Amino acid sequence: MRLAIARTAVVVSGAAILVVETLATRLVAPYVGLTLESTTAVIGVALAGIAAGAALGGRWADRHDPVAVAALMLVVGGLGTLAVRPLVRLLGPVLGAGPSAAVLLVAASTLVSVTALSAVTPAVTRARLTGLDRSGEVIGGLSAAGTIGSLAGTFLTGFVLVALFPVSVILLLTAAACLLLGVLVAPWRRRRDVARGGTAAVLLAVALVAVPGRCDADTTYYCASVQPDPGDPAGRYLVLDDLRHSYVRLGDPAHLEFAYTKRFAAAVDTAFGPARALDVVHVGGGALTMPRWLAATRPGSTSAVLELDRGVVDLGVRELEAGGIPGTTVRTGDARAGLAERPDDSADVVIGDAFGARSVPWHLSTVEFVDEVRRVLRPGGLYLLNVIDRDPLELVRAATATVGTRFGSTGLVARPSEFAPGGGGNVVVVASDRPLDPAALDGAVTRAGEPGAVLDPGRTSAFAAGAPVLTDDRAPVDQLITTGLEG
Repeated sequence: MRLAIARTAVVVSGAAILVVETLATRLVAPYVGLTLESTTAVIGVALAGIAAGAALGGRWADRHDPVAVAALMLVVGGLGTLAVRPLVRLLGPVLGAGPSAAVLLVAASTLVSVTALSAVTPAVTRARLTGLDRSGEVIGGLSAAGTIGSLAGTFLTGFVLVALFPVSVILLLTAAACLLLGVLVAPWRRRRDVARGGTAAVLLAVALVAVPGRCDADTTYYCASVQPDPGDPAGRYLVLDDLRHSYVRLGDPAHLEFAYTKRFAAAVDTAFGPARALDVVHVGGGALTMPRWLAATRPGSTSAVLELDRGVVDLGVRELEAGGIPGTTVRTGDARAGLAERPDDSADVVIGDAFGARSVPWHLSTVEFVDEVRRVLRPGGLYLLNVIDRDPLELVRAATATVGTRFGSTGLVARPSEFAPGGGGNVVVVASDRPLDPAALDGAVTRAGEPGAVLDPGRTSAFAAGAPVLTDDRAPVDQLITTGLEG
């Protein structure tokens, strides 16, 4: 095997492994969530496949023609890459959610492709070795080429390809590269045998596109879709991965459907009275439900939205009337970096409603982040934070304790049933450097349909007593949260 062909095979197979691994996290998220556990499952399965492929590739290359082994593994890896998304979409609804399901789903969909592609390097290395002379140079050079391929696959996927192409196109291009290279690498006498995989490739390519999934749009970070409300012809849900993130009623920007958004509104109305124009920073945008409400109920208000995913915003503009909201600007990118760019004392309210799966992203939950919130808020300003959790509410307790270290008055809003044993849901943290008025807030929340849902600062302090304060050094949000909610 010529050196150029050997290096190309190793680079392409290494890149393809990391393309599959990088995309797997996105592909399984609609079914198992985007959590530390699902990410760990992807990394763990990939490492297992790499180890298995290296061992098998070396063994087969010693027993058979190593060039033929490399070619066959490229073809099998290409076919496996085509099968990744159809397998996820077929098995995801069957396996359900949870850490075990994440491991099974990732393994069933990616293990074949990763194992096969990992067998290419040892087979190519065996083909290049003609003796012990310069064996170290051969092994080291091909190992370096494989690593360069892996780096290329990682950075191209994360920084370029996902922004330019749908996931299906990226997988199709990756598989095509592996399949074509497999045919080129194969010895002349074996090319006809290798090419017989063409029928399977065509069928899998059709399945890659045809097997239905849950997405209206594969955005940079999410599988996003808009679903109608069966009980309201004008109602629409924005679903990101497996969670309903937002609700809007088309033609009615003042309407709030989800309980936590009504709690936001009640807290704002209690703190600032009706109709006053406010400057609000939204950490997380979704369908821009709260900016629409502010513009409709408090004319002259400004909303600075910090949304991670441009694709989510674009979907909202297309289908959820999220475009042209008066006084609203959207900055796409990381919310913490965006908040750091906001001027001091520039906001009356900061609303935290950003999620990675069901937990608040760890770097948006720490005291260092809350310090940025305090810096941006004007004196007497209001910080509202939406937290999803269930009994025993350890994440809520930690988030409340963390916010409480930086604000003089902190309260919680959730239905009594959500605080009861076995309960859970969305809990809203309300914080300010001025005293809260729990009686007035309770009245506003009661009028919104949730009597007895306010914990005053005293009971809130007792609830959070002993909970860990989250910091940039330690913020285990995915371990603190108790999952199993639909949002």
